[in-house]
Amino acid sequence: MKSAIWVGFDPRETAAFAVCRESIRRRLSGTVPINGLVLDSLKRQGLYWRPTERRLGRLWDVISQAPMATEFAITRFLTPVIQGSGLAIFMDCDMLVRGNLQRVFNEIKDKRENKAVWCVKHVHVPSSDTKMDDQVQTTYGRKNWSSFMVFDCDHPGNKRLSIDLVNAARGLDLHQFCWLKDDEIGELDPKWNYLVGHTELPPNVEPKVVHYTDGGPWFTGFENVAYADEWRVEQTRWASWL
Repeated sequence: MKSAIWVGFDPRETAAFAVCRESIRRRLSGTVPINGLVLDSLKRQGLYWRPTERRLGRLWDVISQAPMATEFAITRFLTPVIQGSGLAIFMDCDMLVRGNLQRVFNEIKDKRENKAVWCVKHVHVPSSDTKMDDQVQTTYGRKNWSSFMVFDCDHPGNKRLSIDLVNAARGLDLHQFCWLKDDEIGELDPKWNYLVGHTELPPNVEPKVVHYTDGGPWFTGFENVAYADEWRVEQTRWASWL
């Protein structure tokens, strides 16, 4: 069964994307492709045609009548369509990977559960009305579940996640996994999507994927968040590697 990793790309967070991909690459065993999910490319391929606007310099989703924090807010749900078959990880770019993502694929294969998607099932209630780059912070059920997902692209449940649905459904419905039944959603260990400032792990358990959901070290005002020094070390490694 083939596997691949897809990272959301937003030109405003190019540094975050580069560091995220480099941190994956350095720890990954095997030959798993690491791909960027780029809005303009998906539009050119005829996969994404949702009506969007720019309002006060920010991306606005007309269907949802709501702002979009990133260019991959909705495109992430095209992952199983683009890959076609096998297991696919989608992840936000505002993440620092501290473990081997091959282990995520292996854990899922070992479980042999009949699930369409696996994710960390956060109970995340934001404490602020804003997040990175002064974006509006919204609260809804299953918030942040979709920030790190593993799709079984061959599962019948994901066949319901068609290109037409991705381009027509409200963003809120997609982020709450509207195309799936509850028992089709598997659960990952919280260490695979550790929300900085929100997730609590058991003693002596280290996060394998650090998610700067409120804002990362590349944003003014977030230079000293947890694991910021590790992020900067990874940034230096990436730049030096170039």
